[in-house]
Amino acid sequence: MALDSPRNVEDLLNYRLARLMALTGAPGLRLLEGRYGVTRRAWGLMGILAANGAMSPSELSRRARLERAKVSLTISDLVERGLLLRVAVPHDRRRAHVDLTERGHELYRRAFPELAAISRSMLEDLSPAQIEALDQIMQRVSATAERIQASAPVTDKADRRRGGSRRARPV
Repeated sequence: MALDSPRNVEDLLNYRLARLMALTGAPGLRLLEGRYGVTRRAWGLMGILAANGAMSPSELSRRARLERAKVSLTISDLVERGLLLRVAVPHDRRRAHVDLTERGHELYRRAFPELAAISRSMLEDLSPAQIEALDQIMQRVSATAERIQASAPVTDKADRRRGGSRRARPV
């Protein structure tokens, strides 16, 4: 099957990546939800905060590449569960940053090595040179995807105010 000239849906890059993500993500998802009680989205936000420190919800949303409303709901849930806290911005009390609590840091410290082990196991059949090549390919494809997204090649949007959804109905 050729990625550069797809013949059907199973040849499309996004389809193949989604399928790979479903296959490789399942063990980690079971670990996160089953053992630690956090969703993939919550874990991603916690990971960004663990790596970068406190930030505004808008910045967290941008870095996670998620809609602000979904990030806001996840933040509220994590604050309620004692894993995140909101910290008022000193010079502007109307704004706040979010950060991991000590409990959030502890969950991250416990879960990350287990997830890293799962990630390494997905690569065990590759040589070090193949792993390096895969990393370089992923970086280049990601850079291209960011460039394409920034150029807004598809401008169609659902109009939710009129009852539309993200999923257009077949014509």
